[in-house]
Amino acid sequence: MAEADPSSFASPGCCRTHHLHLRCRVDFASRSLRGTAALTVRAERDSLRRLVLDTKDLTIHKVVVNKQDAQFVLGERHSFKGAPLEITLPFELGKGQDVVVEITFETSPRSSALQWFTPEQTSGKRHPFLFSQCQATHCRAVLPCQDTPSVKLTYYAEISVPNELVALMSAKRDGDLPDPEESTRKIYRFIQNVPIPCYLIALVVGALESREIGPRTLVWAEKELVDKSAHEFSETEAMLKIAEDLAGPYVWGQYDLLVLPPSFPYGGMENPCLTFVTPTLLAGDRSLSNVIAHEISHSWTGNLVTNKTWEHFWLNEGHTVYLERRIGGRLFGEQFRHFQAQGGWRELQNTINTLGSTNPVTHLIPNLKEVDPDVAYSSVPYEKGSALLLYLEQLLGGPDVFIGFLRAYIQQFAYKSIDTEDWKNFLYSYFKDKVDLLNKVDWNAWMNTPGMPPVKPTYDSTLSNACVALSQRWVKVS
Repeated sequence: MAEADPSSFASPGCCRTHHLHLRCRVDFASRSLRGTAALTVRAERDSLRRLVLDTKDLTIHKVVVNKQDAQFVLGERHSFKGAPLEITLPFELGKGQDVVVEITFETSPRSSALQWFTPEQTSGKRHPFLFSQCQATHCRAVLPCQDTPSVKLTYYAEISVPNELVALMSAKRDGDLPDPEESTRKIYRFIQNVPIPCYLIALVVGALESREIGPRTLVWAEKELVDKSAHEFSETEAMLKIAEDLAGPYVWGQYDLLVLPPSFPYGGMENPCLTFVTPTLLAGDRSLSNVIAHEISHSWTGNLVTNKTWEHFWLNEGHTVYLERRIGGRLFGEQFRHFQAQGGWRELQNTINTLGSTNPVTHLIPNLKEVDPDVAYSSVPYEKGSALLLYLEQLLGGPDVFIGFLRAYIQQFAYKSIDTEDWKNFLYSYFKDKVDLLNKVDWNAWMNTPGMPPVKPTYDSTLSNACVALSQRWVKVS
């Protein structure tokens, strides 16, 4: 029996969702989404009669299983996990059998995943704006689902919005057509054929325009920001090509960027086919483009190979920071890569000083039983994780040797969700001639001990020394 996800009510060991067909109406007046989520679910064991899904602040109107009405009950509300939706199937399922579970639902205006902006909160000041943020466990506040990264699904969506607005999702665009029920609205369609975890389902609706900045990249923004955004992110294709050279083929087809209103609370979010970025990156000189390199890297580490539960979040973020810095090294030289990595080590020290060196959330693999992943969130999985990978790179033969491992790792686990044990077993099998070196690594200290790592990687300090020397000259002058 697979290890359960402490952040979800779903039981993937019993059944798994393979596909979602989402139909919904975006209603700015009531700040809600209303529609149906049709989940194609496969039984993982015999005699299946019950299905449990995650929900949070959803109203469930009806459940139909293969066109038959099904009984359902919403369980007791948990402080951060929401409430389990328990569905009794009208018939028994055998192992390997598929069933379509269609749920009619409505979101709450207080949905933790949906941010509704008034026109005054946008750049254009004329139209409202909506965007979603489902990572880590908020897709359940958009639609009923198995909201665990251990489950991956494809999806098709039909989204009804007012005529003057544009809808985009973390998927390829599949055209639009007039809404047959309301002449003032249109329906946008989307298709995502690469299986993804639910936290990567994303939706945005606003007065958006696009500019082409590469053969597979559009940048989307309100018209006030779109040209500035196109200039800022013009290096995207060059970064994509370097990432493919390092990590393997880009499987998602399109790589678009969406510049959000100023209140977007993250640097970026790696939604497939449509990276969300903050307008605070619009520096005018492309100096903050490393955030784009980070989100591009997630196309391989995180989106293609995914942490099985949020306790193994470092697999997503540590590898992505490592890959982001390898892209920076290709663009600006190895000294630059080490300059960034050294800055990351300082960031890790600051975080651990703030959280406390004995705080259990500073473990590389924290225990999240009854802990909200949002509360445990910090730079630890990013910087402790990437420091471990840099340390292993230096231990096992250098950058060229280690990128070979990373490519093989991505190829081995593409389209899957894994935990640290899977990663470590593959590391040992890939470097089977260097097991004696790997056995010298204090794995327990790295993975399961709070505070700073047991070993500090070796950094090339050429660029940071130049910065320190320059600052000293300023101090003397002042």
